[in-house]
Amino acid sequence: MPLPVFDPAQCDAQLAEKVARFKADFAPLGLPEPDVFSSPPLGYRLRAEFRLWHHGARLDYAMFDAEHPKQPILLDDFPPAAEPIARAMPRLREALDTNEELKRRIFQVEFLATLSGELMVSLIYHRELGPQWEAAARELAASLGAQIIGRSRGQKIVLTRDWLLEEFEVDGRRLRYQQIEGSFTQPNGEVNRKMLGWARAQAAQAGGDLLELYCGNGNFTLALAPLFGRVLATELSKSSVRAALYNIEANGADNITVVRMSSAELADAMAGGRTYRRMAGVDLAGYRFSTLFVDPPRSGLDPATVELAAGFERILYISCNPVTLRDNVRALAATHRIAAAAVFDQFPYTHHLECGLLLTRRSGQPA
Repeated sequence: MPLPVFDPAQCDAQLAEKVARFKADFAPLGLPEPDVFSSPPLGYRLRAEFRLWHHGARLDYAMFDAEHPKQPILLDDFPPAAEPIARAMPRLREALDTNEELKRRIFQVEFLATLSGELMVSLIYHRELGPQWEAAARELAASLGAQIIGRSRGQKIVLTRDWLLEEFEVDGRRLRYQQIEGSFTQPNGEVNRKMLGWARAQAAQAGGDLLELYCGNGNFTLALAPLFGRVLATELSKSSVRAALYNIEANGADNITVVRMSSAELADAMAGGRTYRRMAGVDLAGYRFSTLFVDPPRSGLDPATVELAAGFERILYISCNPVTLRDNVRALAATHRIAAAAVFDQFPYTHHLECGLLLTRRSGQPA
C-alpha cells in the first residue's frame, strides 16, 4: 500500500466511504445507525516514528512504501503530526546534522506527544552509547524541551524519565495518564476523547460493577469508573499495569482493582478453573457485574473470552479491527443484539476504522 496523501479536502469523503463499508458489513447483524466521530484533518497524531536516512553529509526523515520497501521517501515534514512533534522535527534534524556524537549510526527516531504539550523523543542507534552521547543528549533535551531516550541493542539510557503525563477533560472531568515509552497509547488524542465520551454515554445507566479486559494504562478504566460501584480490570503487560496503578492514584480513583492476567486466564478463573496467585485478595463472588468492557488487540476475543462475554447483561466493545469484531458479534448473536454503534476515524487517509458496539442481552435469554 502506498503512503497516503494528506489532503484535508478528501477527509469527509474518505470517512463516508469507510462508514458505508462498515454499515454494509454489519447490516446482517442488525446494526443500528452508528454515531460517526471524525478526526481533525491535520496535526492529530501523538505518535510517529521515522527511519533516519543518511545520504552524504545530510540526514533526513524517511518512510517507506510497502510496494517499494527499499526506496526511501524523504520527508521535510509530516502533516498528521501533533504540534509538539511538528515543532520538534526540524530542530531535531538540525541538531543531529550538526552534532556527530548524536548523528553517528543513528537509524530511527520515535516521537510520543500528549494533548497537554509534553514530548518524548527516542533515538535508536546501531552502536553502543556512552558518556559523550549522554552529555550531547542532555543539551538536546534542554533545547527541545523534551524527554530524550537513547536506545541501542541491549541498552536504554533514560536522562530524566521514560514517561509523559497526559491530561485532558472528558465530560467536565480532568483525567491524568502516565504514558510509558514503548507501551501502547492511543495515537489520535482528540478521537480518543470522543471514544471515552461515547463509552461513558453507553454505560451511564448500567449501574452495578464493571469487568474490563485489556485495560492497558487505564485509558477507558478511569473514564468509566465513576459510573460503576466497583471495577475489576485486567492487563497482561507489566509496564501497562504499572502505569494503570500510577494513574489510579493520580486520579484519586478508589473503586478500581487491577490484576495482571490475560483475558483467557480471567475467563478460566470466573468459570471456577484453577487458583491464580495473582487473584489473591480478589473476591470474584463479591462483584455484581452488569457490564463487560473490552478493547482487544486486532485478533479480537478468543473463544474462552467470547464464552465469558455471553454471560453478561451488557458488553461494551471497542475494536480496531471490524473483521474480528464481526466474527465475535456473530458468535454472540444468539444471546445479544447490537443496541448502539459508533465509528471513530483514528487514522484519516487510511482504510483503518476504529469502531464501538454496545451489545445487550436479548429478551428471554438467561445470564
